[in-house]
Amino acid sequence: MQVRKSLRDEGSSLVPPATPLVRRVEPSRRVRIRVHYPTAAGTTLVLRSAADWDCDIEPRTMHPDGADFDLPAAAAPFVYFKVLLRRDGALHWSKGENLLAFSNSGPAAEVYPFFFADPACSVCQPLAIPGHHTSRQHTVRVFLPPGYAENTAARYPVLYMQDGQNLFFPDEAFGGQHWKIDETLGILDRMNLIRPAIVVGVYPRDRSVDYTQPGYEEYGRFLVEDLKPWIDSHYRTETTADHTAVLGSSLGGVVSLYLGWQYPEVFGHVGCLSSTFSYQDDLRRRIATESKRPIRIYLDSGWPHDNYEVTRAMHTLLVARGYRPGTELLYLAFPRAQHDENAWAMRAHIPFQHFFAP
Repeated sequence: MQVRKSLRDEGSSLVPPATPLVRRVEPSRRVRIRVHYPTAAGTTLVLRSAADWDCDIEPRTMHPDGADFDLPAAAAPFVYFKVLLRRDGALHWSKGENLLAFSNSGPAAEVYPFFFADPACSVCQPLAIPGHHTSRQHTVRVFLPPGYAENTAARYPVLYMQDGQNLFFPDEAFGGQHWKIDETLGILDRMNLIRPAIVVGVYPRDRSVDYTQPGYEEYGRFLVEDLKPWIDSHYRTETTADHTAVLGSSLGGVVSLYLGWQYPEVFGHVGCLSSTFSYQDDLRRRIATESKRPIRIYLDSGWPHDNYEVTRAMHTLLVARGYRPGTELLYLAFPRAQHDENAWAMRAHIPFQHFFAP
């Protein structure tokens, strides 16, 4: 059965019915929803669901940063719904696809809606971040999720990505092929597969130095002592390790695993695509002899070539050190995948879902 959707390009205002319908929910048949959105005087949040798109579901409680709802539990294991904003006599539907909640007794679904168009380009301005604790300076681009400026009640997990020049714009990227990071995150958001996240693309000064031993030691100090504190002080971030990820490809994957292993209290998630392990690093020795780190790791490669053998060997070592496949460690191999930006762009959605599932 097809359900009505409110798309990003629809108008944001609708005239409410003269006598709006209101649904009250039986306590034993409910799906809990927590909506995060600043509620000023004269502002009300309501829900509507696929059970009846014309019927308002009023909040159980309102608070300055949003509202709590009980949705009617559907016969199916999930229910589609939408957040609506009442302001100044107008009714605004939240932007994006219908949201999805599951009919179970687990924790409340956390929702961060926005209601108005966001024309800003968050990655258009490169930023030069100086090192105060090291001698380094790096250029970065910061991707902010749609609605970031509007919904000031929302805080976001952060992904630090290597080779920032290859992430967003083809005219900067190697061979004119970029990772299409903002497009991929937008699709995953519309599919309700991830929490919206901030992405920080870090440009290397010399990747053959920054991403290998011993140069990656100073590069790591820059990220941990200079860049992350700057990002956390300028943006609304979730600052803990379980909300902070690092990811890269080829040598960028090597330095990403180094960062997670060296700083597990900072980076709780690590993504390594087609990583050139054992070229110029000491990771195998350290992982084999040091205590297991409390991090979640994603490994992949193409086959043949594309660093398949060293990636498979790293997976075997991590399993031997106690990392549980499927939860702490996710490993995939892609037949005939090449060692290039096109291949990594095609499968970047997998570690994103591994890191930022709702």
